[in-house]
Amino acid sequence: MRYADCRLRPMAEEDRALVLSWRNQDRIRANMYSDHIITVDEHDRWFDRSLADQSAVYRIFEYGDRPVGFVSFTEIDRVHGRAKWAFYLGETDTPRGSGAAMELLALDEAFGPVGIRKLSCEVFAFNGGVVRLHERFGFTREGLLAKARLKGGEFQDIVCMARLADDWPSDRAALMASIFKEDAA
Repeated sequence: MRYADCRLRPMAEEDRALVLSWRNQDRIRANMYSDHIITVDEHDRWFDRSLADQSAVYRIFEYGDRPVGFVSFTEIDRVHGRAKWAFYLGETDTPRGSGAAMELLALDEAFGPVGIRKLSCEVFAFNGGVVRLHERFGFTREGLLAKARLKGGEFQDIVCMARLADDWPSDRAALMASIFKEDAA
């Protein structure tokens, strides 16, 4: 995987149908708080609000000029420099390491242009792969919301995680070398 083949761009009108198709995939809904099939009308209302929302930033992750993932920064608090974030790969036929590449670009965006000092997220405890990925990127566990969300008929634990911008430049260098090995060769 090459860094030059990866980018985040603003979500735009032409992404409307694609984002809905991604969001309604079983494998994505399984890890979201809201896991029902989203109707076109419901999605259109969310999408229209999202494009106008000044307290949020929505991005599409592209690999080789092909949209393959979604990143959101929400509840942006510019006074305190905080935000929440979420992401997912919408496509399954992406190169190994695409999720890590998307996370690196997302942190660049959050700690750069978006101007966040502290980035937080909540992950279902059963989604251990994402918890470990975030830990690899310097997120720490700040808490556990025990049995906080009903999912599949059972209450599930939520892992609360956060990462500060402070050490991002030095952490980024090591992550770049491990994710984009082709660039280092």
